[in-house]
Amino acid sequence: MYRSVVVLLGLLFGICSGLVWSGDIVFYDSFESGDTAGWWAPARVGETGQKTCYDEAGGVITCTGTGQDGDIQPGMEWPNPRFVDNSDGTVTDMLTGLAWLRDASCSNLAGTNTSGQADWTTALTAPVVLVNGVCGLSDGSVAGDWRLPSVNELQSLIDYAYWSPALSDAAGTGWWSEGDVFSGVQTLYWSSTSVAISPSYAFLLYLSYGGVESDEKTSSLYVWPVRNGR
Repeated sequence: MYRSVVVLLGLLFGICSGLVWSGDIVFYDSFESGDTAGWWAPARVGETGQKTCYDEAGGVITCTGTGQDGDIQPGMEWPNPRFVDNSDGTVTDMLTGLAWLRDASCSNLAGTNTSGQADWTTALTAPVVLVNGVCGLSDGSVAGDWRLPSVNELQSLIDYAYWSPALSDAAGTGWWSEGDVFSGVQTLYWSSTSVAISPSYAFLLYLSYGGVESDEKTSSLYVWPVRNGR
């Protein structure tokens, strides 16, 4: 009965293009973009972007049979283009559906310094009051549309094929350069995620190489607002 109900729901709503059976559990193996809310589906993990393999000393080697990331390239294949400039101050990530502020270091965010940096508490509130006409936005944004990204959301931007920054170009096939979709990309960005073992610290993204670190919440780091796609 359970299986019949699940299959019927899937057919009625037409949200999935394939079903995979494992015992009494149904897994949906492909979805229309952004249409998985409320369904029993695994979270989709994107590829890292890394296609090169290395030995213990850091030398480049042939990937075949190594089991390294560059060999297997697990995860969802990136769309091309990866990032789309909406020509309204926002950039849509076609992999995650998230919309990012095109200006990655806007100094006009409320409470930030002249470089666009702020302590963690200010970093949390600054995106919330971001509205149309500020930081190059012409998308009709109102207060409450934007937020400080979680550590997972920040990490979703990373392309581990590159460094300084570990970020791809718009197509997702090359290295980011100034103005290629994003502008003003910096190194250290606050996330909204606290460190549970030491709550006076929050996680940050080290965009130079794509690592996640932490710092005291009183430190000043960059703020990169994000919002759900529209």
